[in-house]
Amino acid sequence: MAKLNIAEKRLPQDGRIEVKLGTQNVDVRVSTLPTTFGERVVMRLLNKSEEALNLREVGLPPDGLELLNHLAQLPNGIILVTGPTGSGKTTTLYSVLAAINKPDINIITIEDPVEYQLKGISQIQVNPKIDLTFARGLRAIVRQDPDVILIGEIRDQETATIAVQSALTGHLVFSTLHTNDSASAITRLVDIGVEPFLISSSVVAVIAQRLVRVLCDHCKEAYTPGVILEGIGITRDQLENHTIYQAKGCEKCFHTGYRGRVGIFEIMHLNEDLKSLILKTYDATQIKQAALQRHMKTLRQSGIEKVLAGTTTIEEVLRVTQQ
Repeated sequence: MAKLNIAEKRLPQDGRIEVKLGTQNVDVRVSTLPTTFGERVVMRLLNKSEEALNLREVGLPPDGLELLNHLAQLPNGIILVTGPTGSGKTTTLYSVLAAINKPDINIITIEDPVEYQLKGISQIQVNPKIDLTFARGLRAIVRQDPDVILIGEIRDQETATIAVQSALTGHLVFSTLHTNDSASAITRLVDIGVEPFLISSSVVAVIAQRLVRVLCDHCKEAYTPGVILEGIGITRDQLENHTIYQAKGCEKCFHTGYRGRVGIFEIMHLNEDLKSLILKTYDATQIKQAALQRHMKTLRQSGIEKVLAGTTTIEEVLRVTQQ
């Protein structure tokens, strides 16, 4: 069903299946890996019937939402979204595109694979078998006079270079990177082979994100944490003004205690000071310290806000964030 070669059991393979369950269209990603005891299969489910989220629903705080709306209106530059596989990067970018999508804005995407079909947006599917790579597709896209370009992922120097050139020649470019936090994205770009002066003149913001599970409204229960919370980032004063909940489990959430997921975000807006610093150093620790001095909110702090709002648990935030 996934169009894989069933006779080939020695190599990793990837495929996809489109299944209709009642009125829902479900996209199943199939990935196989040869192990010592046979093939291991992982299937990833994507419900394509659900509409792409709007920016208010992805979990951005009001100040983050305002900043991202401002960044999305810029005439040129690169906006990167970073995080591990399955952290909702593509969904966030689709939400941004949906917010700025108008008939007079020419938006073209190149993805691997195209996850959701968006009306009024030209979407290209990468196809390595016929040598349609990110880099080759990007070169063709630039000749189509786009206003906004979405690159599924920056994986190599060639793609990164064309992305930078596009941003410097009047295009707004969105893309994703696999890094742990926002500051590490700069180090990763230098590691790929992009010159620091090109990064400082093209990248306008880096957004790191993770997904935390949302507490089930029907069974979540209030409690007083027994551990010392100052080390996590919750003060005694905050505890007095807010209620912290823990997961319990009921029939409505299949006894997991959670229902749905929401994003937590770290937005590093590259102002003049940070751009000057990148020209001197691309050490992620120094860049992060400089950003924190300019009141950047970390992933952990964003997660703590969700805990204090009663959306998720301390355990969830600790699971997906690092200090």
